[in-house]
Amino acid sequence: MDIFSIFTLIGGLAFFLFGISLMSSGLEKIAGGKLEQLLKKMTSNPIKSFALGAFITAVIQSSSAVTVMLVGLVNSGIMNLSQTVTVIMGANVGTTITAWLLSLTAIQESAGWFFKLLKPESFSPILAFVGICMIMISKKNSRKNAGSVLMGFAILMYGMELMSGAMAPLADVPQFKNMMTAFSNPILGLIAGIVITMIIQSSSASVGILQALSLSGSVTWGAAIPIILGQNIGTCISAILASIGVNTNAKRVAGVHIIFNILGVGIYLPFLLFIQTFFNLKFFNTNINPFGIAVFHTIFNISIAFILLPFAKIIERLAVKYIPESQVKTDKIVFLDERLLLNPSFAISEAFRKTLNMAKLVEHNLKYSTKMLKNFHQKKAEQIRENEVQIDTYEDKLDSFLLKLSGKELADEDNEKISQMLLTIGDYERIGDHASNILKIAEKLNDMDKNLSEEAIIELKTIVNAVLEIYLIALNSYAENDLQLAYKVEPLEAVIKKGVRRAKNNHIQRLKEGKCTPEVSFLFSDLLNELRRTAAHAENIAMSVIQLYDRSFDKHEYNHRNKEDDLEFNMRYQDYKSRYRISKKNII
Repeated sequence: MDIFSIFTLIGGLAFFLFGISLMSSGLEKIAGGKLEQLLKKMTSNPIKSFALGAFITAVIQSSSAVTVMLVGLVNSGIMNLSQTVTVIMGANVGTTITAWLLSLTAIQESAGWFFKLLKPESFSPILAFVGICMIMISKKNSRKNAGSVLMGFAILMYGMELMSGAMAPLADVPQFKNMMTAFSNPILGLIAGIVITMIIQSSSASVGILQALSLSGSVTWGAAIPIILGQNIGTCISAILASIGVNTNAKRVAGVHIIFNILGVGIYLPFLLFIQTFFNLKFFNTNINPFGIAVFHTIFNISIAFILLPFAKIIERLAVKYIPESQVKTDKIVFLDERLLLNPSFAISEAFRKTLNMAKLVEHNLKYSTKMLKNFHQKKAEQIRENEVQIDTYEDKLDSFLLKLSGKELADEDNEKISQMLLTIGDYERIGDHASNILKIAEKLNDMDKNLSEEAIIELKTIVNAVLEIYLIALNSYAENDLQLAYKVEPLEAVIKKGVRRAKNNHIQRLKEGKCTPEVSFLFSDLLNELRRTAAHAENIAMSVIQLYDRSFDKHEYNHRNKEDDLEFNMRYQDYKSRYRISKKNII
């Protein structure tokens, strides 16, 4: 083996690792937030959780990614520790799919025409060509992502071929044969598997390297088995690194992963040592191929999962025992764990969920601050003030998280969703401010012990009801991505704007007639301004939903169109107009 073979080996490894990364990334984008959303809907049924863990890992081709995701979910308070145990067990089974794909490289040339077609070097070039065409020609991101998956698979298979070709000469090197013979010692093989997997942080990749090495004809069953066992422990490094700086429960997720994998190896290794000590089985000294590695890797992970599945609660208790609560109570639920950024589609989904939580707080404040105008309660006022602090916190943290997320490589629709959220959280925060200002006005009216005139109260009640309705329509259109609801907002906003103007004019007339005092008049005018601005922000939220559906949508042009020609707008306007008249004498 010369220096050029070493260069080829390094290049093959680079292609292989890049191919796995590209394929996994493409699969995650295709899945969007759908697979990850299933994680949050875990039931107490361990079989369902186990199956889901296996399924998600098989789809995104990385048990490490699933475990890191679980750490982030628990650290953010989205999932609890119990829900993650059987998911982790399933993830270890799901990761075996990669080894089966790579085992196709072991198909012999003499296997026949049909089997030769299954050999990666036969179909990978076609997949690469189809993949690059999809990436360059397709306009839809879903097809581009599918093209990335095909390209990734072709690249990792090409890297596998390069590595196996570079390692072929090693079969004639005595020193290499001696090294592989040394790995037949279960302890040395175990350590080698742990170290290699910890370095590259991927059990799938380390199994692939072992499969490429086996094509040289120098790897025996006795050497491969302990290395595979070690790889299962080495893959825990990703969970360990992800658990740095998280709360206790999130650390326990990594603990569950470590305990499960160590127990699995602890069951198999003594059995292996016993066989090697007391039985001289010939097959331990025979060469293993990629197919054999895939078979053992699968048998090991499936058998350990089913052996330990009934003891999931015990594994959880062990994690709790060895990772106890800190005596200094510094643990807290993280708003949005930055580990979620490793999976952008899921991070977007979680950020959207947080904006809805923020919107619900705003809804509460808007509803109860307007109720304070009639009957002021100090305790309810304190709750509104506390909610306002939370709303401001939501805006700050969501802004920071979304800006970090926007720096990731994202599909166009994901970028648009982030832009929508950045705009709408500003609108929600401003509506929250208007609700706080309404509360202050209600408090001043209560302190002054002066009431509005009956006419003013009737007008105010009408406008308040219209504003509460426009906010709920805008919120529901945003929450459900409902385009039809979004189009209902503009005509109601027009009715509110005209109603506020009419109410101000009416109040000026009442002031001239001496039906109200100047002090109350100023507060009434400020109150109407707060309500009108709230309606305007609700319209912004609805417009963001329309813009998300139609990239060419121009809000300025839409607002300045000739509304008289818009039949649908006019029908809705007349409907809202009939429901939210300021008075019988003054029709909007």
